[in-house]
Amino acid sequence: MKIAIAQLNPTVGDITGNAQRILDVAQQATEAGCHLLLTTELALVGYPPRDLLIRPSFIEAAIAQLQILAEKLPPELAVLVGTVEPNPEFEKQGEKPLFNSAALIHQGKIQQFFQKRLLPTYDVFDEDRYFQGGKQSEYFTLSNATSSLKVGVTICEDLWNDEEFWGKQNYACNPMKALAEKEVDLVVNLSASPYQASKQKLRQAMVGYSAKRYSTPIIYANQVGGNDDLIFDGFSLVFNKTGELIRGLAGFKADFAVVEYNFAKQDLITSTVNSTEHSKALYPESEDEEIWLALVLGVRDYVRKCGFSKVVLGLSGGIDSSLVAAIAAEAVGKENVLGVLMPSPYSSDHSVKDALELAENLGINTETLAIAEAMKAFDIALEPVFSGTEFGVAEENIQSRIRGTLLMGISNKFGHLLLSTGNKSEMAVGYCTLYGDMNGGLAVIADVPKTRVYSICRWFNQHHQQEIIPNNILTKPASAELKPGQVDQDSLPPYEILDDILHRLIEKHESVQQIILAGHDSEIVQQVVKLVMRAEFKRRQAPPGLKISDRAFGTGWRMPIAKATSGI
Repeated sequence: MKIAIAQLNPTVGDITGNAQRILDVAQQATEAGCHLLLTTELALVGYPPRDLLIRPSFIEAAIAQLQILAEKLPPELAVLVGTVEPNPEFEKQGEKPLFNSAALIHQGKIQQFFQKRLLPTYDVFDEDRYFQGGKQSEYFTLSNATSSLKVGVTICEDLWNDEEFWGKQNYACNPMKALAEKEVDLVVNLSASPYQASKQKLRQAMVGYSAKRYSTPIIYANQVGGNDDLIFDGFSLVFNKTGELIRGLAGFKADFAVVEYNFAKQDLITSTVNSTEHSKALYPESEDEEIWLALVLGVRDYVRKCGFSKVVLGLSGGIDSSLVAAIAAEAVGKENVLGVLMPSPYSSDHSVKDALELAENLGINTETLAIAEAMKAFDIALEPVFSGTEFGVAEENIQSRIRGTLLMGISNKFGHLLLSTGNKSEMAVGYCTLYGDMNGGLAVIADVPKTRVYSICRWFNQHHQQEIIPNNILTKPASAELKPGQVDQDSLPPYEILDDILHRLIEKHESVQQIILAGHDSEIVQQVVKLVMRAEFKRRQAPPGLKISDRAFGTGWRMPIAKATSGI
């Protein structure tokens, strides 16, 4: 019995378009002689739909489109469609009005719904804001001319509660265990699991462990694509009942695969030659490459799904804007990227030269807009207020705000999406200017620490076997060039030290004392923590940034602005 896996890239809210994508892969599955097609979590409405779910018209449209799908899908093919399902008892029982469900469509009808039981509320997830958790783990029977197959259905988080794997129980029930007790032949999982660096290794270990523990093959179908700040990496998985990975789908792009349930072996098999090696070949060779692919996908989908075709960014000749320019050129095409040089009297000749060399190597267009005259105009306008004071941070930031205004003007005039270029280290400590370099519609590397920025740039040159990002950009001291001789380390600890402190504070949730005990200078740690906490008001006003870490300054970061920092 053949089963197709559709690793889809839905657009949130595009119910009609998403339905067409499902119809297209259903035709593909039918031509391959499949009996069952598995889609991804909420494939019909897109994940995460967030507050679209509180709009009655949106739910009505999803319900209507599901019925249309049932009528249009090939009747001989059983299809599991990720969708929303109304909860008819919500008012009587004091429950949420919706279920996050999988609808089984077969023979022109909606035959059954399967409801997600475990609703995550950590990090970027807020599912119990909208959904009621299902009460039972259910299966359906799929039959051909000679045999029948009991298929247990789970949705995303339902696989993430194996107490033996984690060493603890995160929810009151374990849907996988419940299905094993019902003696299902196969478990399928419709997922929309957001990307973070190296997460696929964890998923693979977890799903493989469950397959082996319960001696039940598992098909894990994961969404792919970028939706707002979240990137979904795909990498769908197929494990046989011994916990062996027998098929993997591609990462960072839509994919389709067919596997087979062999009744004689009572297990999943694959027709792919050297299937394990095939699956390994799909994975990036390094974490730098993996993050690069994620960011390219995130930018491409954000631009496309928001209705843009071209992007603009400031090119300073520094490492951050160089990486963003390279990502943008790969994501939307070099002909659709405009880099704007905005030198000031403090800009070094080599910065301008480096920026132009980078642009030529990438093949992107450039414009040069000197800001010296604008700076003089601001000096004149502010003279009545600034008279008698010394040049300082306020004047430095005006330069950044002039540049931000010019970039927003270009964006507004020509309809380009402005990409901001600040990294996570800067965003963490507030080493960035509101209404200046923070301007933009998307903060491409806002979750990438400075040390990782350098690492990815070096990988990029090695991968292309040529110096696309000029070596001088990689080796010169980082500088905002807002005053003579300025370098970042005038204001910040060395990035190797800063990034380790930030990783411990933000992602590992370590206290000040724990970070100091790890070997960091007490005064530096206290300074960094203070900067992080004070910069919250800036981050609250920043453009969305693409999430690639366990803890990003985005949907999952809910830190108060007005707070005391004692005891942190």
